[in-house]
Amino acid sequence: MTGSTRAPFTADDYRARMERAARAAADAGLAGLLVAPGPDLVWLTGYAPTAMTERLTLLVLAPGQDPVLVVPTLEAPDAAQATGAPALTLRDWTDGKDPYALAAPLLDRNGRFGISDNAWAIHLLGLQKTLPGTSYASLTEALPMLRAVKDAAELELLAAAGAAADATFEEIRNVPFAGRRESEIAADLSRLLREHGHEQVDFTIVASGPNGANPHHEVGDRVVERGDMVVLDFGGLRAGYGSDTSRTVHVGEPTDEERRVHDLVRQAQEAGFRAVRPGVACQEVDRAARAVIADAGYGEFFIHRTGHGIGVTTHEPPYMIEGEEQPLVPGMCFSVEPGVYLPGRFGVRIEDIVTVTEDGGRRLNTTGREMVIVE
Repeated sequence: MTGSTRAPFTADDYRARMERAARAAADAGLAGLLVAPGPDLVWLTGYAPTAMTERLTLLVLAPGQDPVLVVPTLEAPDAAQATGAPALTLRDWTDGKDPYALAAPLLDRNGRFGISDNAWAIHLLGLQKTLPGTSYASLTEALPMLRAVKDAAELELLAAAGAAADATFEEIRNVPFAGRRESEIAADLSRLLREHGHEQVDFTIVASGPNGANPHHEVGDRVVERGDMVVLDFGGLRAGYGSDTSRTVHVGEPTDEERRVHDLVRQAQEAGFRAVRPGVACQEVDRAARAVIADAGYGEFFIHRTGHGIGVTTHEPPYMIEGEEQPLVPGMCFSVEPGVYLPGRFGVRIEDIVTVTEDGGRRLNTTGREMVIVE
């Protein structure tokens, strides 16, 4: 099992994050942020309710006022135990009371607020009914870079998650492929990720033969055959931070075309990685990888963006896609994962998580990107 390198966050860490988020809201012209249970709440406070219920739980952040977490009374003891609890005020409400009336005095009655993407509609509608002069924007729309730049402790956790995913790949390449169902190999991936410290497995894609032409193939009962190309894409959360890597293996000896396409994707992935440096727009990473594939005549078969951010979730901003002009900043972490997908035949994808450094980029996945032959 990969050793734990978790760097615990303190109440001061969470206080600094909440202060930074409130300042970012003000800079964006918002009256504040409203954070529901989910990854944003975990990142800002360390609090993850054990049950997502219809009862309102809401962190209110606004410039010039102390953070307040509105919670149901029956969940207040757990909230008080969160690492970030000393950096905020808890206000609880009991069943039968109006939680929106409790939250209303904390909000500017005519303000515009950023609100968690995953907030329940019933809660947003309740706030709007109580405060009809307010308006709202999703946090992804209003502050897409809120969690994008990671500090040293977060980078350590992401690197550990990447190392655990790498260890998983080094083991899975030695298991039998031919004659086994995709679902069986996916179960091996899930088991190995957990053995290497993941508390949550988010996806284990095993896309064999023609199924590899579907980038998000749902694992099925197809039996892997000799001669198959197999796309492996897997990841989840380890110590609260994400892993996500893809490697494409071949069962037995590949054809010349299969080798050529795999090497093309490897070159495209390298080009995307080499484009990473501070100040470069996200879209330039996409352009660099895509140009290699397009120049080889396979452009129409690269059908998704080159990358996505990663942190306390496995998919988050920033995105490496045409039109995204956000400059790269040291501490950003994201995937670089070009692919070629030939309908009815096979697919190839190679993916590493990359972090921006002061003068370039650093891969958090270090397994080989050359063609791997499995049995």
